[in-house]
This record gives sequence, C-alpha cells and structure tokens, in this order.
Amino acid sequence: MAETSAAQRGNTLPNGDIYVGNFAGLVPHGFGKYMWTDGTLYYGEWDTSKMTGRGVIQWPSGASYDGDLCGGFIDGTGTFKGVDGSVYKGSWRMNKKHGMGPMVYANGDTYEGLWNEGLPDGFGKYTWVDGNIYIGGWKSGKMNGRGVMQWTNGDTLDCNWLNGLAHGNGFCKYASGACYIGTWDTGLKDGHGMFYQPGSKMPCNLEVSECVTDHDISSSSSSGNENINSGLLFLFQELCNAWRLRSLFHWPRRISNGTTPVFDDNSGNNLLQDSSTEPLATDNCVQDSGVDKVLVYEREYVQGVLISEKPKCHDSGMLDSGKTQEHTWQKQSGGPMETIFKGHRSYYLMLNLQLGIRYTVGKITPVPLREVRSNDFGPRARIRMYFPTEGSQYTPPHHSVNFFWKDYCPMVFRNLREMFHIDAADYMMSICGDDSLKELSSPGKSGSIFYLSQDERFVIKTLRKAELKILLKMLPKYYSHVRAYDNTLITKFFGVHRITLKGGRKVRFAVMGNMFCTELRIHRKYDLKGSTQGRSTKKQNINENTTLKDLDLSYVFHVDKPWRDALFRQISLDCMFLESQFIIDYSMLLGIHFRAPYHLKTSSSHQSSLERCGIPDSELLQYEEKSSWKGFLLVAHEPGTTVGGSHIRGSMVRASEAGYEEVDLVLPGTGRFRVQLGVNMPARARKVHEDMNTEIENPNTIEEYDVVLYLGIIDILQEYNMSKRVEHAVKSLKFDPLSISAVDPNSYSKRFVKFLESVFPEQD
Repeated sequence: MAETSAAQRGNTLPNGDIYVGNFAGLVPHGFGKYMWTDGTLYYGEWDTSKMTGRGVIQWPSGASYDGDLCGGFIDGTGTFKGVDGSVYKGSWRMNKKHGMGPMVYANGDTYEGLWNEGLPDGFGKYTWVDGNIYIGGWKSGKMNGRGVMQWTNGDTLDCNWLNGLAHGNGFCKYASGACYIGTWDTGLKDGHGMFYQPGSKMPCNLEVSECVTDHDISSSSSSGNENINSGLLFLFQELCNAWRLRSLFHWPRRISNGTTPVFDDNSGNNLLQDSSTEPLATDNCVQDSGVDKVLVYEREYVQGVLISEKPKCHDSGMLDSGKTQEHTWQKQSGGPMETIFKGHRSYYLMLNLQLGIRYTVGKITPVPLREVRSNDFGPRARIRMYFPTEGSQYTPPHHSVNFFWKDYCPMVFRNLREMFHIDAADYMMSICGDDSLKELSSPGKSGSIFYLSQDERFVIKTLRKAELKILLKMLPKYYSHVRAYDNTLITKFFGVHRITLKGGRKVRFAVMGNMFCTELRIHRKYDLKGSTQGRSTKKQNINENTTLKDLDLSYVFHVDKPWRDALFRQISLDCMFLESQFIIDYSMLLGIHFRAPYHLKTSSSHQSSLERCGIPDSELLQYEEKSSWKGFLLVAHEPGTTVGGSHIRGSMVRASEAGYEEVDLVLPGTGRFRVQLGVNMPARARKVHEDMNTEIENPNTIEEYDVVLYLGIIDILQEYNMSKRVEHAVKSLKFDPLSISAVDPNSYSKRFVKFLESVFPEQD
C-alpha cells in the first residue's frame, strides 16, 4: 500500500475525466490534477478521493478559484476571479461566500464585510463606483438594521434600514449644513420630523457628533492583501466611527452567481430620492433670527411628499440643556415602545408569561378539536400550575422567579384562535420565541400595561380584577357572537391568564389581536366614543404617537357605498351585543394611513411599482382610467396574491367601482392588499371645520386625501354599574348629560352609531 500511495500515475476514467497524480490504493490521495470532460480543471491536494487542502480550480468560462477546499467543496479562505472581472478574496463555506471578505464587482462597486450563504449578511461597507458609500447592517444581500449612507454630494443619512431601504427613525445631514430628524418608510420620509436650517443649533450635540467624517470615509478602504482578521477589526472600528450617533436614538437583490453587484448602476443615488434634493427650507430658508433664537421647521411627510411645514422658534438656552435635549429627541422620534431586556422592570413578568403560555398551548393543542361545551366556560375550566425555578415533573427549570400560573377557559380560546386561523406553533413563537416582548405606554386612563409581540401580531394587556370578571361573564355570548359574525369589529381575544407572584401579588393578562399589524405606516390614530366632555387632547401633548380623541378629529371619510352599508350593519350588530351585556365606554379605534397622490411622483416609478404588484401592462391603463382614486388602485381580487391582516376572517367587501366584485387594494411601491371590513379599507378623507358640522365648500380650499383605514371596537370590559350611574348623576349637574361618556347602554349605543355616521357620511 505504501508503494501505491507514493506512486504517481495518470488514469482516464470511464466517463472521460482524466486524473494525474498520487493515489492511495485506487483513489486520488495527495497531490494531483483532475480534468473534467467539460474542460474544468483542478490541481491541488486530495484526501481519499475528495478535493481537500489547497488547490486551484479553473473553469472553461475563464473563472478561477485559488484557495482552500474541504470534502470536495470550496471551504476555507480563497480568491475567486469571475469571467466578468469580479474578484472575491475571503472566507467560504460549502461553495458559498461565508464569513469575512472583500468583493470587487465587475462594474467597479466594492463590498467589504460579512457574508452568509453567498450574500452580504451582518455588518459591512458597500462603495458604489460613483463614490456613494453605505456602512452598516446587512441581511440576505440587502441593507438591513442600523446603517449610515453618505452620498458624494456630501449628504449623510444615519437611519434604520429594511430590505435595502431606509425604514424607521433617522437623522439626515445635508451638505448645506441643514439637517432633518424624523422617520422614513420604505425609502421615503413619512410622518412627522424636525428640519433644522443651516447654522442652527441642533439637539443632543448633533452638530458635534457627525455621522461619518471625511476621514472615516477616506481612510476606510482596505487592501485586498490584508488578512481576514485585521480586515474584520478595521471594518468594526470604522462602523463604530460611523455610529457615533447611536446614543442619540432611544428605540431599540440577490447576487447572481456571486459576481453581480448588489445594486444596479447608480442605485446609490436612488435609495432616497428625496434625500439629496430637499425642496423646501434648505437653501432658501429663513435666516437665523438672532443669537438667542433658532428657527426650525416641524414637518409632516406622506410617502416622501411634504404636506405641512410649521416654523418653530426655540431658545438656544433651552437647547443647551441636556435634560431638555433628551426630552425633545424622545418626543420627536422616539416611539412609545421599549424592548423588555434583562434588568427591565417587566423582565421576570415577561418570562413568566412566556413560560405559562408555552405550557398551556402545549398542553391544550394535542387535545382533539371539538365543539365548545357549556362546562368549558365554567369555574372549573381552568389550568393551574406551579413553576418553581428548579423545575418540576411538569414544568422546565427557568431563570425567572417562582410563580403560580392560571389559564382561563383554554378550550374556548383555543377554538377562537382556530376561527382566526392562528396556528398554535406560530402563536407560541410570536409571543414566546427568542425575541423579547415590547412594552407600550398606556394610551388611556386605565393604567393598564400593554405588551406587543415582536412580530406585532398580538397585544397583551394587563386587566383589573373587575375587567377579568366581566370578560369571563360575557365570554359565552362573546364566543357565540364572534362565531356568528365573521366580520365583527369587536376586539379579538385569544387568551386570558393570571400570574401569582411571591407575596400574593396577582397580575391578569388578556392576549388580543393587534388591529394595526400592517406594513403600512399609521399616520393618525383616533379613539372615538361619540361623547364630547373631556374628549380632546392638549396641543402640547400631541406627537405622532398620540392617540387622539373625538374633538381632535378634523376629517370625514367617504367610503364606497357597499362598504359603508356593510360597515354600519356590522357596527349595529356589535353595538346590540354590547348593549345586551350592559357594556359602555367602548370606543372605535381608527387608524389612518395617508397616501400621496400619483401626480406628485414620477410616472416611471409609479408604473414599475405597479408591475411589481403583479398588474400586467395590458390591464394597467384600464384600471387607471376607471379609478377615481389618486393614491392607489382597486383591481379585481386574485386569490393568493394579496396580503391580509394577521387575524381576520370572513368574506371580502365588494366595490361598486369594480362592478360590485371583490377587489384588492394596490398601493404603488408597497404591495397588494386584501380589502376586508375594518382592514385595508380605502377611503377619501376630507378636511372639515373644527366644529365638525360643515364641510369646506370652497373648491380652492378643499383638502382631500386618499387614505387606508383600520378600525375596530375596543375597551369592551366596562359595565354600566352603580359607580357609573353615580358618575353620570354627578357629572350631569355640571355638564350636558348627553355629552358625558357615562350614560346607560342604550343611549351610549345610539350616540356611538350616530357619531360614526357623521364621521362616515353617505356620499351624494
């Protein structure tokens, strides 16, 4: 065997391939050269018939690889040269780029950073041939997470990114010295923000901590000869320089055959079409009003279109205050959510909740699905379990505190989840997965704590003992109502639980569907009851996260007649149910997504975005000619092509514009959505006078917007009990009895429906 191993000989295989080199017995082992019949050539090291060690592969196309192999795969470190001139030198795993390495594309673009399964993934730096640079996070070949973009004209954007586009809170500094702090949505400014003119003092010392300095960019190019570890360290240091703004923020294309640039030519210029062409108040803004005052603009955008701008003066002394700076930034850009991390006041409560839900769902799911029985609602319909930290025969060990768990009516809520097509595994992963929940501040006076699942499909609300009793009391009728009416607008409950902590403290939870679970940005939120006493929000307390009230509403909404009829038919049915349960104080939660009209966007981008939604060119003109909308299109429904809500069911609503057929809502540049009652509902919003009595009639002053509405009836756990009767009697001495919230269920229901009829008036 030793003689055979040392021998070097050539051999032509039956399939025509040729091997010349060392053998171990009858298989290649050592150093050898292998040529396939198609002309591909490998010469290098072998290990028991597998290419393993150092070697060179040359393809007939002219592409080549020089580096490590393992088990017949490109694996380790090596250099790949494409036939188009592209070059990658870095880490590989199983024939795919994986790890750290720089890539030079055929068009001159370069990427240096981490790779996963052949695509940029992790953190890295992409430089376009025209000089634009992005440094930050990547996922599956697209910019994702926190990152900084710098254009050759000097503009810089530090923002959160999603699928290659700016998406989230960010800070943009223009070459002129102006800056904008606000929110982006799919690459466009969207929502409220603050614009600071050149020379203005900015909060949090933004003018000192610039995103990326010239030195950061010019010194960041790394040589292809540097080893992988030093390149990784260098890039990490550069990213740290680029992210010097991180402390200011308080919210927590596939590469074809490995040689195609991540972006098309000049796409770096198009990532934010409005980032380098600021139309207002950039160079022509009002001059500084003096040393003691700085002039800034409060702006509101809808899909990149500026719809309002208000100048605001701030004392420079106030801006110098660290406390005021932090408050200002949080109010402008910070959301009401915070991720629950270890050390957070709700951390152990979250762990307990996740452990309990995982246990309950895992216990009830294997039980065959059946019809709900009367004893499924009774006091014996409970699951109780003790969770010691060290674990038990039925519970796993955990890192939280000892607690008792109680699950109410598990079979009932299991059937409710089935009604809304919620898979048990998805339900557990959404709430109990590796990601933490997010805590929201309470939007009302109840003092309840709200938690949001990471995928934002579910809201978890703490309940008072009285609220829990009301829910369990009405649960049989609630279940029957939800089963009978697929399109009910009433809150969807998917679970009710209780945690008892050391010392006897009890915390009760309800898991509900999040009616604002959508990829569209909700620009306005209203909580509408139909009463007027105390139903307004102080202007100084309003920001983009505020849920406004009845008297704050300055729009009426025109919806298609079949949709309006279906909407009020369902509202009447839901109100009849609530009235039968003596429930008051419920409200209509209304979310509004404003659409920018097409004529404010380029026609080419509009058409290409519609093509991505699956609308053929032959049908495009037909839909646009028939459509009365300017911000979206209604097209014939096609099953399997739309995005619906995460927990909706029932029939789709029909549109008169489409011959009373089921329709899909197409939003250019966003997607195609399934239209259902209260979900993805298109409407036209018209500005009205503050008194909500008369609409603006002057054609020159009419303000109309195409909007997408999300609505549902919430807060249905307050009975008209003795305390509410007393409240009504006392307040009636001072205010109009019909203007206060606490009225009898029949009057409450009638007033509620009447008010909503004024919000959604019939079209002429």
